[in-house]
Amino acid sequence: ENFPRKERSHPGGSATTFEPARTQDPPRPHPRRPPGRAPKRGACADRRAAALRRRRGHFRDLSAAPSGPRSSARARRSLFASTDQSPRILRSEPVRTAPIPEIALSPNNHEVHIYKKNGSQWVKAHELKEHNGHITGIDWAPKSDRIVTCGADRNAYVWSQKDGVWKPTLVILRINRAATFVKWSPLENKFAVGSGARLISVCYFESENDWWVCKHIKKPIRSTVLSLDWHPNNVLLAAGSCDFKCRIFSAYIKEVEERPAPTPWGSKMPFGELMFESSSSCGWVHGVCFSASGSRVAWVSHDSTMCLADADKKMAVATLASETLPLLALTFITENSLVAAGHDCFPVLFTYDSTTGTLSSGGRLDVPKQSSQRGLTARERFQNLDKKASSEGSMASGSGLDSLHKNSVSQISVLSGGKAECSQFCTTGMDGGMSIWDVKSLESALKDLKIK
Repeated sequence: ENFPRKERSHPGGSATTFEPARTQDPPRPHPRRPPGRAPKRGACADRRAAALRRRRGHFRDLSAAPSGPRSSARARRSLFASTDQSPRILRSEPVRTAPIPEIALSPNNHEVHIYKKNGSQWVKAHELKEHNGHITGIDWAPKSDRIVTCGADRNAYVWSQKDGVWKPTLVILRINRAATFVKWSPLENKFAVGSGARLISVCYFESENDWWVCKHIKKPIRSTVLSLDWHPNNVLLAAGSCDFKCRIFSAYIKEVEERPAPTPWGSKMPFGELMFESSSSCGWVHGVCFSASGSRVAWVSHDSTMCLADADKKMAVATLASETLPLLALTFITENSLVAAGHDCFPVLFTYDSTTGTLSSGGRLDVPKQSSQRGLTARERFQNLDKKASSEGSMASGSGLDSLHKNSVSQISVLSGGKAECSQFCTTGMDGGMSIWDVKSLESALKDLKIK
């Protein structure tokens, strides 16, 4: 780069460019370049610098962006330009508690659709298009009215509504695998993203630089993170992953919150600290949930088990092997009662006895209606086995299921009342359906049902 250069003026303008002179004079200091152009370097130097940034974990890290004349101004300009493009995508998320009920969902692609309730029908109001990969997670913050989405494109977007238009803000997660799950914190000042990169990205807004930055929780996660849930204190974060573990980490970020008070899970909570780890299950942990008090955490795994850890009982873990197919989602509806659902396509009630420290099944909440159907003859039964691999007529197809959902239930959300005294909860399924359940109506309809 230290070659002599000569100036050449552009016709009709005052800009000046430089090109190497062909003389062999001794080298002299590099001439001044036009504003906005970074000094050029050789290909080898670029490769060495990129490798060094990757080793240090600063590859495209906005939180560690350098300052000074050699900062990558061009890279930052191109990065922020991408946030001004038109929006693109999401997955499925519960009804938002607002004067006009709204729901954000993704029709199994890279788009997010927002529906508003008009009378007894849901009408599409907005389409969010910014992702270029399959949407895997959506969460709507009810207080700040912001939507966060993540997808297979390894990025997250925070959507804010202004003058009736949803505008996205790009969040660089610094992961090399698809994002799988996203969840706002209770105070809505940060959110966590699970991914296939065996880490959790905890993102928060840096007002000084006007961008979202993230920190990583890596150890000791050894597989894909499938589910996340925040403790009510806005600091602790529960995670379920494919390494058969349920863990609780500290996600304390001093830049956006005060030092947390001690909890039953521990008193020292630096960022990334492992507060709890359990290997009671023998399958992928599909769902995890804190209770309203935060002293209990429950999770469901692929071996059809429900587990609950009680911090008030020295982290004692209660395990119940259910008779259902694997459960995918769960939520607390009271401090001692949970609702879970999964591949059986109907919600199931579970109850925790704090005195004995045991879990018990409360039964199925979606009780099928009695139908008067004639019995099948032996000939018809064998014909169905041969044609549909079913001995019960149309039970092989979704239309023959006696449950309200006709495919697996992938998500359960508290709609009103909170986790302490839930009055309504919502289930969404892979059949494209959404059902709202009233707890009082369930108690009156099912005589043996007792929600504690």
